[in-house]
Amino acid sequence: MASTIGEMLPLALGVAISPIPIIAAILMLLSPKARVTSIGFLLGWVIGIIAAVTAFTLLSSVLPESDPDASKPIRGVVQLVLGALLFLLALKQWRGRPAPGEEAALPAWMKAIDTFSFVAAFGLGFLLSALNPKNLIMAAGAGTDIGAAGLPTEAVIVVIAVYTLIAASTVLIPVAGYLVAAQKLSGALDALRDWLTKENAVIMTVLLLVIGVSLVGKGIGSF
Repeated sequence: MASTIGEMLPLALGVAISPIPIIAAILMLLSPKARVTSIGFLLGWVIGIIAAVTAFTLLSSVLPESDPDASKPIRGVVQLVLGALLFLLALKQWRGRPAPGEEAALPAWMKAIDTFSFVAAFGLGFLLSALNPKNLIMAAGAGTDIGAAGLPTEAVIVVIAVYTLIAASTVLIPVAGYLVAAQKLSGALDALRDWLTKENAVIMTVLLLVIGVSLVGKGIGSF
């Protein structure tokens, strides 16, 4: 189990270090309905992560078992494809970065966050975690590792719980912190939002490249 957690750790961090959902959570924490929308967003974010990684774990677990010492071409091909997709996403992020002196553009839906209800915030959190292409690739990579490990059900649940906790941490921490000390965190959250908005493309490019290389390395090692 420990080795499986080690293998999926970079993928969980890849989901965690995602500026857009963090910015969305911060905007909700700075909105008039901060407590309602932030909790809804957090719940949707967590449930979406669990749904995605569980689905890919179940899919991977039904693949034919093989000798642990033998090559695993199916797993290798999946990991190579996922790594290549991450490289493409990294290229897209880099080419879409703002020019020097240009203000970074954020999704139009962020302007409507002040009007969000609990249900809307929950739905947004779920969509960003479960259906976002980058997060789906991370979940597919983690699910491939977990499903192929042949762990008992109890261990699989623990590994998925660890993956979810790490992947959701960057949304969980500011929301939990705000609920405890809202006044003290408002200035820090505002500054963090501005920095993430400015550096979003660079952060995502580096992140996607690093995890893409990791998946390609795993894929090559599976043959």
